[in-house]
Amino acid sequence: MTATRRLAAILAADVAGYSRLIGADEQGTLTRLKAIRSKLMDPQIAAHHGRIVKTTGDGLLVEFDSTVDALRCAGEVQAQMAERNAAAVPEGRIEWRIGIHQGDIVVEDGDIFGDGVNIAARLEGLAQPGGVCVSARVQEDVAGKIDLRFEDLGEQQLKNIARPVHIYAIRPTTGASPLLDASPPEPARTHRFASRQRAVIAAALIAVIGIASAVWWAWPQRGGPAVAIPTAGPPSPPA
Repeated sequence: MTATRRLAAILAADVAGYSRLIGADEQGTLTRLKAIRSKLMDPQIAAHHGRIVKTTGDGLLVEFDSTVDALRCAGEVQAQMAERNAAAVPEGRIEWRIGIHQGDIVVEDGDIFGDGVNIAARLEGLAQPGGVCVSARVQEDVAGKIDLRFEDLGEQQLKNIARPVHIYAIRPTTGASPLLDASPPEPARTHRFASRQRAVIAAALIAVIGIASAVWWAWPQRGGPAVAIPTAGPPSPPA
């Protein structure tokens, strides 16, 4: 079959700590991973118009026509995985790391190749467990289309990639989608404001006490011993 080129959004995902999970409980891990694939990953990919290109024991490579669809899919997967893991012990959690890049790819016999695929795979390796890393191309393409919480990681030199890639991270959040508005929650803002207000009041009180002490010590004290003030006496009579 003749190879063709096209622009696509590529999503690469794998399970963090997969070898450790398999070593601790091989059958249980494989059973849980199969359930996650059939009940969560595959349905979300289909719902967001993605195409699973290939799978490995712990990973997926998925192609999307739209960066918005790719990122929404990643957000839904990570949000639902956070809910699944909420009651699990940390060492037993299955957590995905996801990388997304938009670029030119080569398509041949249903498989995909090229720098676009390689960059997505490197981004996935940089993501935190439960998190998502994307290239600047993806971040720019989705700007104004969906609310995202991005952290700018700057340009980084990725292994076997000729040019530096500007990277953004979407940090994981517990029990909620990482696709959130950048504003911090109101309780956090209120707490920080109250802390700053208390610090200012304390500093003002210390200053007032210091000034009052200085004035008190400088002020003449009542009830102390009288101080004799010499006065000139009457002139002596002439001899």
